[in-house]
This record gives sequence, structure tokens and C-alpha cells, in this order.
Amino acid sequence: MKKDKLSLLRLIEESQQQDCSFQDFLLQYNAKELETTPEKLLAQMKAMLKVMRGSIDYGLTGVKSRSNLTGGDAKKLLAASGNERFVGILGEKAFDAVVYAMAVGECNAAMGRIVAAPTAGASGVLPGVFFSLAKHYNLSDDELAKGLVVAGTIGMVIGTRASLAGATGGCQAECGSAGAMAAGAAVSMLGGNAEQVGTAVAIVFKNILGLVCDPVAGLVEVPCIKRNGACALQALLAAELSLAGITSFINCDEAIDAMKEVGDLLPCALRETAGGGLALSPSALAWAKKYFAQGKE
Repeated sequence: MKKDKLSLLRLIEESQQQDCSFQDFLLQYNAKELETTPEKLLAQMKAMLKVMRGSIDYGLTGVKSRSNLTGGDAKKLLAASGNERFVGILGEKAFDAVVYAMAVGECNAAMGRIVAAPTAGASGVLPGVFFSLAKHYNLSDDELAKGLVVAGTIGMVIGTRASLAGATGGCQAECGSAGAMAAGAAVSMLGGNAEQVGTAVAIVFKNILGLVCDPVAGLVEVPCIKRNGACALQALLAAELSLAGITSFINCDEAIDAMKEVGDLLPCALRETAGGGLALSPSALAWAKKYFAQGKE
């Protein structure tokens, strides 16, 4: 059965007719659609936030993946910031978002517990953005929970208009969607209006359009973990631009639709099959050959 396409633009327009914030409108909207109460829905969001926090904490212990291909970089980056010679190119908010996003990515690679938001491979983006903003803007769990409702709604729109799977649309559909979800939620949590939420979503996709899914040896590690950090930065950039009053010539629905069109055009080799891109680099092929040979011994 084909799902009806949702429209973020339509939700924005409907919210503007209500005497409440966009996040409160979406809270009521989703509670009704899910046949639950706003209170129970927020409780579910808070449970997810607890898991996200745990994922960050576990990743920052320096865990290694089962393959030993990745691990420890989030901890290393955080430790480097305490060095007096640390350059500190990123500001504190962006730096923390990258550290947290990579920590969750490493938690996932080490088979730790994560929230697939929207997927396991992109699970670090939302926690990275959310907990950086929570730290620097003193956001409460209630505010973060409402932000997750906004992020989830954006994800549902993307899921019906395009895809959230790398196997279908490339990494633009996974980390790109996570970045759009995080950007829209960030705008909402920091006081932006509904139109600014839509603008942030559009900006992320405009910046991330065409990103391929090319995991080394088919594992959700390289380049996935660092891409989580990169897309957390894309989310913060889009939120910053939108909150500054900058608009997007291409609206959010059209940007999502463009992502689908680009994803449909991507060859199979660049859609989570490890058949192209970085997965076919000499270093990747040599490592994969050794890795799979071990399983035959």
C-alpha cells in the first residue's frame, strides 16, 4: 500500500493558523495521529533522550568497533581540547556537537545501544546537536523532548516524500536527513518560527545533496562516523542561517523531493553496497581483503 506524501509546508501553514508554537502544534498533531496523549508522547521522547545520553557516554570511553577499524576518536578529540596547544578552530558549540555525534557513531560501531534517528548509521547527528545545545543554552529535558517531536515529524515527511535509507538514496538520505531533522529541531528549540524550521531543513539538503553511501567493507564505520560529525555541523550552520532571517529560494518540500530524485539517479554502487566511492579505494580494498580472510580461518 503506497503511503501518502506528507508536506512540511502544509504543516507549517496549519500551525500558523493556531495560537501556539510550531513544536506545540506538532506535539498535539502527533499525539492525535498516534492516538496517545501529549504527556505520554513526551515521556517516550525523554526515554529516547536517556538512551542518547548513554550512547554519548559509552562512546566517550574510547570503545573500539568489533572489526577494530574504528574507535577512540571522539575521546581523543575531547582530550585534545584540554591541551594548551590545541588550536580550537571550531567554536565550543560546534566542537561539542562533533564530539558527541562521533561518540554515538563509535558506540553504534561497537554494538552499543543507540537510537536510530533516523537510522543507526546516522544515529549521532541528533544527539550531537541536541546535547551541545542543551549544554550551552541550558535547555531542559522538556524542551529537548519537544525538539525530538519536531525532528521526528521532519523525518516522517522525508520518509514519505523520499527515503531515510542509504540503500535507497545514498548517505544524503541517512546523514543528510538526520542533519535536516536536527537543524529544524534546533531552530524550534531556540525560538525560531515554523517558516524558519522549514528553511533550515531546505538548507541542509541543498548543502548535502548527492552525498553517496560508500562504507568500507560494508561496515557502518568508515566514513560513516566522521560524517555524523560533519552533518551535525551542517545542521548547526543551517539553523544559524535560518535564525538570522536568511531564507531559501528552494522550499523544504522541493528540497526533499530533489533529494529523492538525486537518490534515484545514484548507481547501485553508491548506495550502501560498498561497490564504489571510498569503499573501492586501495586502502579500503586491502583492509577488507584481510578482514574477510580472517573470517575464513
